[in-house]
Amino acid sequence: MITTGTVKEKYILIGVYDTDEEMAAASLSELGDLTDTAGAEVVCRVLQRLEHPNAATYVGSGKALEIRNLIDQFSADGVICDDELTPVQMYKLSDILETKVIDRTILILDIFASHAVTAEGKLQVEMAQLKYRASHLSGAGKVLSRLGGGIGTRGPGETKLEIDKRAIRHRIGILNNEIKKLGEIRKTGRKRRLNNSIPIAAIVGYTNAGKSTLLNRLTGAGILEEDMLFATLDPTTRRCALQNGREILLTDTVGFINKLPHNLIDAFRSTLEEAKYADFLIHVVDASDSNVDIHMEVVYNTLHELEITGKPVLTVFNKTDLIGEDIILRDKNADLSVRTSLKTGQGEAVLMEKLNELLLAGQKYIDIVIPYDRAQELSNIRKNGQLIKEEYLPDGIHVEAYIATY
Repeated sequence: MITTGTVKEKYILIGVYDTDEEMAAASLSELGDLTDTAGAEVVCRVLQRLEHPNAATYVGSGKALEIRNLIDQFSADGVICDDELTPVQMYKLSDILETKVIDRTILILDIFASHAVTAEGKLQVEMAQLKYRASHLSGAGKVLSRLGGGIGTRGPGETKLEIDKRAIRHRIGILNNEIKKLGEIRKTGRKRRLNNSIPIAAIVGYTNAGKSTLLNRLTGAGILEEDMLFATLDPTTRRCALQNGREILLTDTVGFINKLPHNLIDAFRSTLEEAKYADFLIHVVDASDSNVDIHMEVVYNTLHELEITGKPVLTVFNKTDLIGEDIILRDKNADLSVRTSLKTGQGEAVLMEKLNELLLAGQKYIDIVIPYDRAQELSNIRKNGQLIKEEYLPDGIHVEAYIATY
């Protein structure tokens, strides 16, 4: 957690919207959840209607003065804006408010820095942080000097004032090389999985929808499960046993979120590509969230940006125990869907049936005898299908198998 001693930092959240106040309020609420995940406390929320954010101060000058009074009233340690600020906005708003100014990107990067566990995850987060800071160095000296401790100071942030663009470019070059090496290792592991003939399903979804819970429920993976955003970052692959002795590999991925920083998408691209090479997608959705449709749209937009399209999709509507049975849940992009409560196990049997159905849609069952003079066909089945039974008979090899049609 990111705290000052045992006392949580206090922040005022600021958002700007043009027409849709309800969506802006939902985004600000999510920003509050992010702030809580970072270990800080939200003391006040401010929304202002503008055609577009003020080019100099994000909010209007009058609203900025109101916020300055709120900072004194609530003894706030700073403000967090619900968009990525330009260097000018960051500098001028900080100058008016005389306090720490953080934007949504800094906050998300800080959470990723605190949750990254593996070497690859830490390198990817540092890369994203440095790219962000490289684009915000000009005129940001005063802002950076106010950051002190707390949110926004993890990772390479301890020497913000000393790092110049040349030093950042040099460090980014080093990180690129390290990430590339780890990417080759990941590529080798992915190639091995692709060659073992077991179908692969990537678990995708909005952050905190229940992806890790799904993986644990179906495979006993033992991954951390917490009711917070971005509880896990590093992908995990486990075997899942289906009916009739068939298996499928399930790979967890990083959760998506609205306004996910582009630098972060670029940094985690190699990790997110696990979904690109999967045969199927399992889309986990928090059905109890009031913004469920928006969250699904964010997931599909992010997948499209990563060029992950055209794959069969099973949508798992999770946490349905928290909503009424009469509520209609629909994902227009899904081939199949199921209602579940992964925490309680409700709907698990139907989920397994749907997984089996998804797998069957991409496979063809064969029961044949291969003559010994064509025995090489057996190795092709092993490579490209799933061998269920092989028996050596006088007239040839009796084979029962599922071969892929996808």
